[in-house]
Amino acid sequence: MTRSWHEVFKGVDEPAGAAEAAEDAVGEEKEKSGGFFKRLKAGLAKSRKNMQQHMSTVMFDKLDAELWEQLEETLIFADCGVDSTVAIVDRMEKEAQEGLIRTREQFYERLEAALVDIFAAGDYRIDVSHHPSVILVVGVNGTGKTTTIGKIAWHLKREGMSVVLAAADTFRAAAIEQLGEWGERVGCPVIRQERGSDPGAVVYDAISAARSRDADVVIVDTAGRLHTQVPLMEELKKIHRVIGKQIEGAPHETLLSVDATTGQNGLTQARLFSEAVDVSGVVLTKLDGTAKGGIAVAISHELDIPIKLIGVGEQLEDLRPFDAGDFARALFED
Repeated sequence: MTRSWHEVFKGVDEPAGAAEAAEDAVGEEKEKSGGFFKRLKAGLAKSRKNMQQHMSTVMFDKLDAELWEQLEETLIFADCGVDSTVAIVDRMEKEAQEGLIRTREQFYERLEAALVDIFAAGDYRIDVSHHPSVILVVGVNGTGKTTTIGKIAWHLKREGMSVVLAAADTFRAAAIEQLGEWGERVGCPVIRQERGSDPGAVVYDAISAARSRDADVVIVDTAGRLHTQVPLMEELKKIHRVIGKQIEGAPHETLLSVDATTGQNGLTQARLFSEAVDVSGVVLTKLDGTAKGGIAVAISHELDIPIKLIGVGEQLEDLRPFDAGDFARALFED
């Protein structure tokens, strides 16, 4: 069962009539688009086709070394990562020896189950239980970071929460303008300064504004930076410290935006960003544009960081809570 946004936001009280409203909303969505799982399958079509092509020559009447080698090659080529691939294949071999895999259908059933279990077991919820809660969003340029912020704000507003956006990407004037456009679109105030301003000062002002307006959540945009740019990474650490001085224990979430089409480079980004600012979750964007969707497995398993949100399209509804079961089914189901 696909997770709802209400289930993902930790600390959101369910208002009276929410269950009925949610059912109506789900019904409308299904009627309009065939449901999110259909869109997820469409978004992962390239990855699914890629994996099917790699496994198409395998004969399932004999569970031998050739089969396991082919599976290993398929998972590696799909960017699942070496450690994750080894763990999955070892489990599959063991289950075959135990007689749990005898047919093609059983093979894919067990593979789906192994894929689900390989994902990190961390908290998939986004913590907005504080007042205000602070969500810091980081990542390199081009990963859809600012768009992701706008979409999260839109979903929070739908849950009845008030949101303040902080334009702490003062490196690019266009970034300030882009966040401003999202603020107008979703109805959230945007705290900003001129290009070149101290991003820490923007964050300070945003938290002060959130307190004065009794806002529920502050979402902080940051300058896109390569994980190899040491001065910018140090600036990111400074922003993190400024937030912590303003509110003890904040930021309550640090979300890393990763472009799925970057493949293994996304894994490197996740590793170095998490070392700098203690990433609590990943937003994996542009899954509909890659044939190697297994990068979700690599990031989650090898770095022990939960994938909290995934993007499979441009629409507001195409940023969704991550569900390992749905993801695995969408990779293998025809």
